[in-house]
Amino acid sequence: MSFRLSVAALAAFSACAQASDIPAVRGEAVVVTASRFSESERATPANVSVIDRDEIARNPSLSIPDLLKTRAGIDSRPLYGPLGLDATVDMRGFGDAATSNTLVLIDGVRLNPVDASGINWSAIPRDAIERIEIVRGTGAVLYGDRAVGGVINIITDKSARKRASVEATVGSYDYRGIDVTASGGTGEFTYQAAADWAATEGWRDNNDGDRRSGNARLGWFVGDDSELYVDLAAFGDSTGQPGSIAEADYRRHPTFARTPDDRGRSEGYRIRPGFTHRLGQSLELALESGVEHRRAIYESPFFDSVRDSDTVFVTPRLRWQHGLGELASETVIGLDWYHARIDAASLSSFSGENLQTGRQISRAAYVQNTTRLPADVTLSLGLRRQEVDQRATDRQADLVGRATRARTAYELGASWQASEAVRVFARSGKVFRFANTDELFGFDPVTFESVFAGDLKPQQGRSHEVGGAIHGETTSLRVALFRLDLEDEIGFNSETFANQNFDDTRRQGIEVEGDWQVTETLSARLAMTRQTARFREGSWSGNDIPMVPRHQTTLSATWQGEALGTWTAVLRDVGERRYSGDFTNALKPLDGYTTMDLQAQWRHQTWSFGMKVLNLFDQRYAPFALYSSFQGDFFYFPADRRTVYLSARYAFR
Repeated sequence: MSFRLSVAALAAFSACAQASDIPAVRGEAVVVTASRFSESERATPANVSVIDRDEIARNPSLSIPDLLKTRAGIDSRPLYGPLGLDATVDMRGFGDAATSNTLVLIDGVRLNPVDASGINWSAIPRDAIERIEIVRGTGAVLYGDRAVGGVINIITDKSARKRASVEATVGSYDYRGIDVTASGGTGEFTYQAAADWAATEGWRDNNDGDRRSGNARLGWFVGDDSELYVDLAAFGDSTGQPGSIAEADYRRHPTFARTPDDRGRSEGYRIRPGFTHRLGQSLELALESGVEHRRAIYESPFFDSVRDSDTVFVTPRLRWQHGLGELASETVIGLDWYHARIDAASLSSFSGENLQTGRQISRAAYVQNTTRLPADVTLSLGLRRQEVDQRATDRQADLVGRATRARTAYELGASWQASEAVRVFARSGKVFRFANTDELFGFDPVTFESVFAGDLKPQQGRSHEVGGAIHGETTSLRVALFRLDLEDEIGFNSETFANQNFDDTRRQGIEVEGDWQVTETLSARLAMTRQTARFREGSWSGNDIPMVPRHQTTLSATWQGEALGTWTAVLRDVGERRYSGDFTNALKPLDGYTTMDLQAQWRHQTWSFGMKVLNLFDQRYAPFALYSSFQGDFFYFPADRRTVYLSARYAFR
């Protein structure tokens, strides 16, 4: 794709849109992810989408990752079943390294662990979510490390509106689920609580699992200018891990478990006190702090491990609405301090007992100014400096390693509100990420003992993006064109079995989201992504990065039939990808796939009933697969075939 031609096409699109007779937009979203304070989406020079509570309820997905993949620019790859416990969410084409390049937040606080393990999606009860904000592209100034492909911020309900409900779900393969939620308040005190539990025997052998979580928020308003609060969460899950299966089994016996005795489980908690305080008409102070603990246990016939992760953080910030002459101008200044420690004990039948530890202390300061210029142009400038101290030990290898790394990120963006209906934006900036604690461990190619990979340089690069949005009475359209050039990208080389800094890479593409209110009862949405992710130097120059589809398209439609119910259908098409580890592009591509999900909902007074059918046409596909050069075969993680779920909810008055 020619980036210059795409920019010219977008400019022409904007001019045509401005000249056309487009009805005025009815409203605008308020987001917090783009500034860490509430602000209008109009002032945000980024491609932002918001999934609200109503859309969450209408969507037929069972997990948050499956919900996210229906939006442009996002891919989701679950390994085992519908619970989404091990799903990887990928923004802007990072493939195997997606978790380390897509930042996931809950109420502005990181969910990404400091090691290479995935996001703990079981820690978030779905009924506790008010909305999900998706900011595609760099978030390095405000959030730093790992905010390379994009930022997903899960905002929990803080409305304190009086409500309570309970929902029960049953489904295929002995799926059972319970969701409970309650919220309310008495003047200056507010509360919100949600809990869920789900379990399934699984479609594959050794694929039973369960997840459980509870979330609560207690708030206290002190006068009109201050709020004190504490967020509490406890979570856990367990699952059989049947492993990947060879191609012959994938074609003939996809439910087969190659590892019938492997299991994993985890549990943890999160405590997060904070406050907000308005110091006057122009100053607003906010602070979050917290502790989080997570224990992950893996058991197999030949290898057991226990991994404890502990994180402490403090994140104060200040918004100053100071003005700049006669111009409206505000500046956000903040500090982020995180201390995380990993202790991983293991017992192997081949190498005996071992203890590995990793520690990371991160310190960062950032500043971002937003100024509204004449002609409805908003200019944004930001700068961040972040430093990390990392330490790794391996008792068996008598290894102790330390490294200190620092990087600076910047961003320049502009947004032009061309009319009430049309907005155009552009932004450019520098991004970075540091090695996670697991990537600090390398292996000697001769002895295969652990060595400290302190020579891994931080990944860094430049992100460029232009886009626009049109909002009418019955239609809306968002388009963004992006290019991301990286040097020293950190990744795992399956040929050398080591983490390394890759040669330069480039990701570029177009993201489109369109909504259409066809009639009073029928609405439709199109979410489309076209992208390439390639090496542009070195021995793999011109090759595709594995596990990145060139195209993804989601078409969804909702019909509100009153007494006949509300029906939603979601059609998703994902293109071919290179198998995980196929950097040479010498192997056949992994097949693409097309799926259809369906949901129907009926309401009667305080009761509501639902039905979901996932993978309606019973497609056989694998969201993730790899090639083993050692065994000379392809290995697949097959997705569930057709499943059906029935639910009933009662809302207390």
